[in-house]
Amino acid sequence: MSTVLVERDGRCAILTLNRPEVRNALNLAMVRELSAVLTELESDGGVGAVILTGAGEKAFVAGADIEELEARDAIGSLAAINGRLFRQIETFPAPVIAAIRGFALGGGCEMALACDLRVCGVGAKFGQPEVGLGIIPAAGGTQRLPRLIGLSHAKDLVLTGRIIDAEEALRIGLVNRMVPDDRVLDEARALAELILEKGQLAVRLAKLSLNASFTGFETGQTLESVAQAVLFETPEKHRRMKEFLERKKRPTS
Repeated sequence: MSTVLVERDGRCAILTLNRPEVRNALNLAMVRELSAVLTELESDGGVGAVILTGAGEKAFVAGADIEELEARDAIGSLAAINGRLFRQIETFPAPVIAAIRGFALGGGCEMALACDLRVCGVGAKFGQPEVGLGIIPAAGGTQRLPRLIGLSHAKDLVLTGRIIDAEEALRIGLVNRMVPDDRVLDEARALAELILEKGQLAVRLAKLSLNASFTGFETGQTLESVAQAVLFETPEKHRRMKEFLERKKRPTS
């Protein structure tokens, strides 16, 4: 089964992350498939906007696949698998819009941060709970989040690992639009259409220029990646992830 569904609506490409049985948890197969899809779309000069969404109603992406993370070591962490994908989203020539229903946690929140615009439903939940697993949001999260919502709000979310609702996400600037859950994709399409009405080259150059307004990202991401690699070798990381996996296996009453 494909982990990424692709739909073309004129110059807009709609990509649906398709692992609803695990709330679209981001695993290596999905990362590779999404990267390949984006590479193919980038070669298509007719694509003027991309909408990224999750299958089902429960999640955009509920986080990375914890079983894969628990088994990953420092060398694997330094490969920055998710980080490279999110950078590909961020630097994709055309604007990328995240259409978010349900959970956008951990890597899912980081993926949304890498998009240019974010539309969410009223029932959406956001958070960077990585410190609870003995790691940090190291797929660009410590770099993009403070730039988007400010350092104080970013520290609040990252250091506490707390989950926030859609209203708070809108208030602090984490999302651009909040609509009823059943209108999320429609709103994202409308936003894409608004962009597609504009000059294609102007939009692409505007995005390129806006992305270039921040300097020092590579240094910051290198530091974050090294910190993550150190954490991936710690006993606490393994203990916390194993405890998380054990809790998942327990039957719910």
